[in-house]
Amino acid sequence: MQLTFKRYEYKYLVTHKQAEAVTATLLEYMVPDKYGTYWVQNLYYDTDNWDVICTSMEKPLYKEKLRLRCYGIPDDSSNVFLELKKKYLGEVNKRRVALPISSLSRPIREVLDEETAQIARELAFYMQTHPVEEKMFIAFLRTAYSGIEDAGLRVTFDNNIRYRRDNLGFSHPEEGQDVLHEDYSILEIKTRTGIPLWLSRLLSDNTIYKISYSKYGTCFMDYQVQKGVVSLNV
Repeated sequence: MQLTFKRYEYKYLVTHKQAEAVTATLLEYMVPDKYGTYWVQNLYYDTDNWDVICTSMEKPLYKEKLRLRCYGIPDDSSNVFLELKKKYLGEVNKRRVALPISSLSRPIREVLDEETAQIARELAFYMQTHPVEEKMFIAFLRTAYSGIEDAGLRVTFDNNIRYRRDNLGFSHPEEGQDVLHEDYSILEIKTRTGIPLWLSRLLSDNTIYKISYSKYGTCFMDYQVQKGVVSLNV
């Protein structure tokens, strides 16, 4: 199980028609994820004043977020992943630790204190030095592909992005407020080097262009609108 990632990530907003056209060619160079389409569930940690996401949305050179992630619908034997995602000058570095889902009956800080791995100590230090707590649940449906010749190349399509501020467990990913129109997906390219020429041409041929997009940022702004803190014109 890979626990550290260092790569570049590029995001694109695509229609279902564009996604279908891209997928037809992707299958010449990539293979579908063995899990098919699956839920990715996330619990983001932030301060009382939402300092983490507010700082991130200012687009600093360096930013970091702590989240607890679960793949699929967990059972009693499943693991969850506590991970710190850092981004500096466009390069993403993720360090995470696998924890049994049964351990979540206790505060996550207590669980980390019992772990001896270096990454667990790093995550524990982050929580000791940052007054963060469980703030927002975000889930989405993902379909993923991996490169045949370059296993480090990964392309994903994310749909049904939704969030909630209550019931922060991993049992019901379908519940929550939608933030992405049903006719669209977020396409992400993750690579350790660069985007291969065939993929660049494929995006260009289908008029697909890179955007700046954060699921947490989008959900946070929608939450602020729902609360009446900001208007849709902001």
